[in-house]
Amino acid sequence: MAQLRAFADEQQQEALHGHGGDSNSNKKARAGLCGVLRERKVVELARAKRRLVEVPYTATLANAANALLAGRVSAATVAAPPGHWIGAGGSLIVESDPATGAARKHYIGMVNMLDILTHIAETGHDDDADATAVEDGGGSPPVDLDRRMSVPVSSVIGHSLEGLTLWTLHPNTSLLDCMETFSKGVHRALVPLESSADNVVAVELVESAPVYRMLTQMDVVRFLRAHGAELGGVLSRTVRELGAASEAVLAVASRTKVIEAIRTMRAASLTAVPVVDAPVDAYILQDGRGKKVVETFSATDLRDCPVAQLRSWLGASVAEFKDKVAEYRREGSRPLDAAAGVQSPDEGDTNTAVDAGTGNEEEKPPRPREMVTCSFESTLGEVIEKAAASHVHRLWVVDDEREEEGMLRGVVSLTDVLRVVREAAIGEDMELHGIVSS
Repeated sequence: MAQLRAFADEQQQEALHGHGGDSNSNKKARAGLCGVLRERKVVELARAKRRLVEVPYTATLANAANALLAGRVSAATVAAPPGHWIGAGGSLIVESDPATGAARKHYIGMVNMLDILTHIAETGHDDDADATAVEDGGGSPPVDLDRRMSVPVSSVIGHSLEGLTLWTLHPNTSLLDCMETFSKGVHRALVPLESSADNVVAVELVESAPVYRMLTQMDVVRFLRAHGAELGGVLSRTVRELGAASEAVLAVASRTKVIEAIRTMRAASLTAVPVVDAPVDAYILQDGRGKKVVETFSATDLRDCPVAQLRSWLGASVAEFKDKVAEYRREGSRPLDAAAGVQSPDEGDTNTAVDAGTGNEEEKPPRPREMVTCSFESTLGEVIEKAAASHVHRLWVVDDEREEEGMLRGVVSLTDVLRVVREAAIGEDMELHGIVSS
């Protein structure tokens, strides 16, 4: 599909609100949760975001990894000269000169640390020995790692599912329509602060604008958190009642080697997995249900692995890797932006907790990351508060979150949160207007 459009929703809204009516019906249409989400536009959230963190298409993977670490972002846009590339998923997203309108750069895709490390972890017929040397962590560092880190970043776009397409949202897109897109697994989208497109309320693959910002799932969740009083009873409903949790959850054992975990995560299109107290499974990924979850292994952990330590850290177990990353975070070490050779955020913006998700997620100063869990009886409001306060994109569902020995039962992701809020809003609006769903 070239575009994601909410045809059913548009038809529903037409049925709900029509094209005319008196002032009383207009007031009625704006009432409730659906009215709040329909009236607020994505540009309102995007204007508060910092400028994009980007890397040129000629940057090496080492440059890109340093940029992610220096900017404290999970993913960066990749920029190229206009007219020479086809963007990810066939997209054509161009930054134009504000004075002349001439194209200045073409955003051809996005890259995250999982893309980079997947490239390293992949083994071919000519480098199995090198990969084994990395896994075993013994002997001298394999020369192949240097070669792999020297390739241009443009060569790894789309290595993970998230990077297959680059989306934009028209600035006048409502939060309700944005949530429809984000509830289908799109984690982030570029939002032009100005747009020449007319009344587009869907995700687009073609756009030209002078300035873009990155809007993510976490931005919308933070909005929900800040406007809880306007959202009505949905926040008091439980995870079980809303069907917000997925009970299918794949995990890795704490003794699994990082390089193997990366390979299997990429194969399963996962950006994070729970780490469980269990023996290493022959298939690496295992059914996590009924096992004790001890921590999370995610793309954010991978981002915080300094390039200079890749050789030794990839051969470590997941538990050892987490310890090393936690120690590195505590030290607060960061490479110089100049060394990365890429555009980086303004110095004063790097510790502002505004965004989340991959795209351009800004985080608070480094600190040890704690396990964030919920139960099936947790309210949606509690889930949103925990996710936003701890800056996590998923909560592991355990059978009793008050018990240290709580066993893993499922997962609630930001995708799930936005899906159930949107479903509740549409359902409330239909009930408000006396429409029975088929």
